Amino acid sequence: MANAGPHGPSGTTQQASVSCEPVVSLQGISKHFPGVLAVQNVSLDIRPGEVHALVGENGAGKSTLMKVLAGVYRKDAGRVLFKGREVEIPSPRAAQQLGISMIHQDLSLMPHLTVAQNVFIGRERRGGLGLLVDDRRINGQTEQLTALLHVPVDPRTRVSQLTIAKQQMVEIARALSFNAEVLIMDEPTAALTATEIEELFHIIRRLRAQGVGMVYISHRLDELKQISDRITVMRDGRTVDTVPAADVALDDVIRMMVGRTIYQSAPAEAPAPASADVVLDVKHLRRGNVIKDVSFQLRRGEILGFAGLMGAGRTEVMRAIFGADPPDSGEIHVRGRRVRIESPADAVRWGIGYLSEDRKRYGLALGMDVEDNLVLAALHRFLAALGWVRRTATRSAAVRLIERLGIKTPGPQQLVRNLSGGTQQKVVVGKWLLADADILIFDEPTRGIDVGAKSEIYRLLNDLVRQGKSIIVVSSELPEILRVSHRIVVMCEGRITGEFPAAGATQEKIMRYAAARNGGPAPSAAAGPVST
Repeated sequence: MANAGPHGPSGTTQQASVSCEPVVSLQGISKHFPGVLAVQNVSLDIRPGEVHALVGENGAGKSTLMKVLAGVYRKDAGRVLFKGREVEIPSPRAAQQLGISMIHQDLSLMPHLTVAQNVFIGRERRGGLGLLVDDRRINGQTEQLTALLHVPVDPRTRVSQLTIAKQQMVEIARALSFNAEVLIMDEPTAALTATEIEELFHIIRRLRAQGVGMVYISHRLDELKQISDRITVMRDGRTVDTVPAADVALDDVIRMMVGRTIYQSAPAEAPAPASADVVLDVKHLRRGNVIKDVSFQLRRGEILGFAGLMGAGRTEVMRAIFGADPPDSGEIHVRGRRVRIESPADAVRWGIGYLSEDRKRYGLALGMDVEDNLVLAALHRFLAALGWVRRTATRSAAVRLIERLGIKTPGPQQLVRNLSGGTQQKVVVGKWLLADADILIFDEPTRGIDVGAKSEIYRLLNDLVRQGKSIIVVSSELPEILRVSHRIVVMCEGRITGEFPAAGATQEKIMRYAAARNGGPAPSAAAGPVST
């Protein structure tokens, strides 16, 4: 088993001397995939005791480059130097043995195992005759790691019982359990609250002081100034520039990232008129302790924003409406008619589409191509006699949607898993448009996608409401809620605590209602912003 490093469960403190000599140098790295040149002749170095931010749009090559360093992918060209010596990294195990660990953007935990078993999988200590895993020892080591992260998680808890945020922290604990000299973090804060992010930053600063070199990939550009020493910008698989974080303006970073003018969506053009038709009327929805008497209306051509802190019950309400977790009681009216929605299939029949916050797990078939994903929800429309799929019709429909939504893909046969996060999100939207959904629920629509792709999603939302679609947007990013919404609903602990027009609303006002446990606004916004 790899020994825990200076930040690991041993609890020792080893102040490493910080050197300007890189611990890792990537020189002229290139990586191809079928139809895609993901990384082309990229050079990058990582110094001990620095946080090196790596930024760029989805598809710029950031994660691919780091997966080469972490042994997930084999490079096609170039050299990797570790402490001045050229090395080959054929596998993640080889990278970890060198002292290179990576926290991946997509969770790679095994839900049926405990926290401790996930942290030490493949490196379990065995007791007695070596036949049984020493659970007491790995539980104790995991407790020390989670204490370092200030995460109150019982190491014996199955991962399937944890929230996404806590699962992310387990990933971090697993990476820290290695004697890492280089730690790669790919979107580590995507699912974390503001408090959890600050705790993570404390850990990063502590590791930096101990001489650990870190690569920090994030689309939350406001984090860069807080945590990074240098910033490398990538675009279209190439390096644009590396600059000191203290000396560069974020607007300049954005310009380097996108190489074009970003579409800045103002707040939705005008509030939906009060007389607009109500297309969705939810009355007294209840489900266990997570949904407590929730009622609201959605009007035609409106974007209704749902805000609140993590655990407020927003996603649970949306899943209940969509039939994924049917409610215990309450009524749902669609276009004036009371309906029974006991499954997602029922919701689809009533014209409701749901874009989950976990699009890879619930929104896409990653092993299938773009065409199949686009037609999946409306496949019955493309069936011929005896159940054969009319491929000419599906191809034509897919090509039209690819053009309409600007889906960046070499063609309809491209596997969805090979697309960037923003492009995958567009495929999910296209699926529901082809299914004729006119009520669309977007749950965290821009989580894990870059500033350019966010801009395109905002443009798409406005285009859809102009076409008469009605949209609910659930987001933990308050600037996003304020930017895209006509009206805002705020939830706290399963209840709606506030509802008001977006025009004139502020983050502070939303936070007062988001912290209002007893159904009224809290006296102040002292709790601070939601993760933004």
